[in-house]
Amino acid sequence: MDLIKEWFEKAKARKKSVILPEHMDDRTYFAAEKIIKEGLSPKVFMIGNPESIAEKAKELGVNISGVEIIDPQKDAAKAEYIEEYYNLRKSKGITKEQAEKTINDPLYYAAMMLRKNRADSVVAGASHTTGDVLRAAIQVVGTASGVKTVSSAFVMVMPDKKWGINGVMFFGDCAVIPNPTSEQLADIAIATATTCRKLTGAEPKVALLSFSTKGSAEHELVDKVRKAVEILKERKVDFEFDGEMQLDAAIIEKVAKSKAPGSPVGGKANCLIFPDLNAGNIGYKLTQRLAGAEALGPVIQGLDKPYNDLSRGCSVDDIVMTAAFAILNAK
Repeated sequence: MDLIKEWFEKAKARKKSVILPEHMDDRTYFAAEKIIKEGLSPKVFMIGNPESIAEKAKELGVNISGVEIIDPQKDAAKAEYIEEYYNLRKSKGITKEQAEKTINDPLYYAAMMLRKNRADSVVAGASHTTGDVLRAAIQVVGTASGVKTVSSAFVMVMPDKKWGINGVMFFGDCAVIPNPTSEQLADIAIATATTCRKLTGAEPKVALLSFSTKGSAEHELVDKVRKAVEILKERKVDFEFDGEMQLDAAIIEKVAKSKAPGSPVGGKANCLIFPDLNAGNIGYKLTQRLAGAEALGPVIQGLDKPYNDLSRGCSVDDIVMTAAFAILNAK
């Protein structure tokens, strides 16, 4: 069984619910139908007006009879959600009227359902930016205990199985933090290693990438990565890591022997930590388009409960697979 099938089967066995709040996007309807039909989740929620959603489903020829539609305008829990959001944000100057307006947004309504344990996971982003999705998630769901940095990792499934873990690699952060500090880079490395271990069961081998390998260049951008490596050493993390490293030294053993002899991860990295969002976003899209890799995710890391983001260019299958990841990370 390949890893994608294995993840899907593990998610099915967990029997956790998922919210797909973007009723305005056609792909949501097809994804909801597929999630139910394939038994990925015993309960799928959509948020919006039931009549409008039913009409849209009929127009698309989609069967969503197994979906539970939550109408914020009629839901008995809405007043409680408004009050809770107001209490969460009143120190930021929000009014009760603003709280009510915000909670009417399906992204925030879904986040509050997740916070209040009414659902186990949320997947959104087909028709919203990553910023929109993460604001709702961070403001309402919050970060996990002891976590300061919310980040992301893409699961890259390569056609050539020689890379990473039987063709699977983890790229972080490619979607969330534009210019991470050294502390944040260390957090991203730890979170990505955790995601790798949780999804594959394999031991992470983490390379912190740069345009320099082991002092081949001097620049403040290189210094940032070196400092992140020192922070990981101070934290005594339980996975192998190294940096700063150029990409070829991280994934090609012959190059690693020349550029980074003795490195614990040189030539065999399965987790690549990019120095900023420019590099990360370009890196995963180059790998996706030129190498023909599947880019699954992004998996959002560091939240208290799984509220996963999608690329706005996602396919129906991307939504379904991201739902599987969210379910796997549910409490």
